[in-house]
Amino acid sequence: MRFLPSDERFYDFFEASVKKVVEGAVELEELIGDFKDVPLRAKQIKDTEHEGDVITHDTIEMLNRTFITPLDREDIHDLISSLDDILDYLEACAERLSLFKLTKTTDEARLLVGILVKAVKEVEQAVFKLRRLKGADSIMKNFIEINRLENEGDYVCRAAVAKLFEGEPNPLEVIKWKEIYETLENAIDRCEDVANVLEGIVLKNA
Repeated sequence: MRFLPSDERFYDFFEASVKKVVEGAVELEELIGDFKDVPLRAKQIKDTEHEGDVITHDTIEMLNRTFITPLDREDIHDLISSLDDILDYLEACAERLSLFKLTKTTDEARLLVGILVKAVKEVEQAVFKLRRLKGADSIMKNFIEINRLENEGDYVCRAAVAKLFEGEPNPLEVIKWKEIYETLENAIDRCEDVANVLEGIVLKNA
């Protein structure tokens, strides 16, 4: 009998958080792909980000009052915070799309958000494998793919920014889209941060 069981609810929080990350990324992909009702849909993404904030807050609150945890306390804090960071960048991108009053999207933005959605779905798979920590080879495949997507995102972002300066560009449009591309790239980078935290957890607990 385990008199002081570690609290398994942390895994519930991780899974709820990553679901919100995927939800926000898909909403952003739909917004960039369709580009209608931008302020309303940006508000929906902000609401999703807020729901993620609540999960993060509840996780940290439980961490502060739980004596025995299933993973190292630092790892729990880093994982839930890293997931929250992805949502923060998703919301920041949606906010910029609304505030900048852009009239149309770009192929490069569609490509970047597509990479982002793939990355967060890899993150989701990895987080859902964490509860049992079996099949380390399987979860490592997720990490490798997240890293590949992060590299692809870097390349696409650099090419997209370079394209902005071709011909005789509108300086304001260049500034706006450069910021949006880089915010999308940052969101993809945060996926790799989550993968790094997860990899550390796997190595400690495998």
